[in-house]
Amino acid sequence: MSAADAPLAAPASSRPIGFAHRGARADAPENTLAAFRLALELGATGLETDVWLTADGVPVLHHGGAVRFRRLARAVPIGRLAAVDLPGWLPSLEDLLSECGSAYDLSLDLKDVRSAEAVLAVVRSQGADPARLWLCGRGLAPLHWRALDPDVRLVSDTRRRHLGEGWGAHLRRLADGGVDAVNLRHRRWSGQLVRQVHDAGLLAFGWDAQTTARLTELLRLGCDAVYSDHVRRMAMVLQQHPASP
Repeated sequence: MSAADAPLAAPASSRPIGFAHRGARADAPENTLAAFRLALELGATGLETDVWLTADGVPVLHHGGAVRFRRLARAVPIGRLAAVDLPGWLPSLEDLLSECGSAYDLSLDLKDVRSAEAVLAVVRSQGADPARLWLCGRGLAPLHWRALDPDVRLVSDTRRRHLGEGWGAHLRRLADGGVDAVNLRHRRWSGQLVRQVHDAGLLAFGWDAQTTARLTELLRLGCDAVYSDHVRRMAMVLQQHPASP
């Protein structure tokens, strides 16, 4: 084992967050209230989903951003529809918080960068804690959201195209702008990179962790959160991971 991949100290939180990706999508239809309820029942400590804005400004939870209707030959973008015209199975953010409460961490991938203000308005109206809300956007997009709320947590979904000046400069910009975490696909993390992110004062989140081996490896490297479709598997691995003092 190289020094770069040696186990790191446990993160500051008692245990890493286990985000159920689009709910318990391995066991229920993704991005439905049933999937989110099931994820929490199976032991997820966080929920993850994507957010799109309707034409009338309602944040709704969907992956692709377009819905199909039997009467139409093609899918219709959510941004062209009023909330009242959406299919009944497609939940809004308000539906999620009303159904599942807010006693968990919630990671929202904002597909429409304008939706941050609307999302925060819903969270406040439902009495949820912004400090358990993680707003995720590509690259430097989260820098624009810090002014909206001092407590909301911000996550940079960093891709290689965002690293023109290298990891050091990128992490400094994120930290200086009030971003809290960096989110990368599981295979991009190494012990050295986790350490570099932590040294910058940021948290390390690993997504697309679908096997026990991948989940275990991300935790061994020191990641502070993992995202998985397989909630039973994720909950088991997290329970076996030692809590920090």
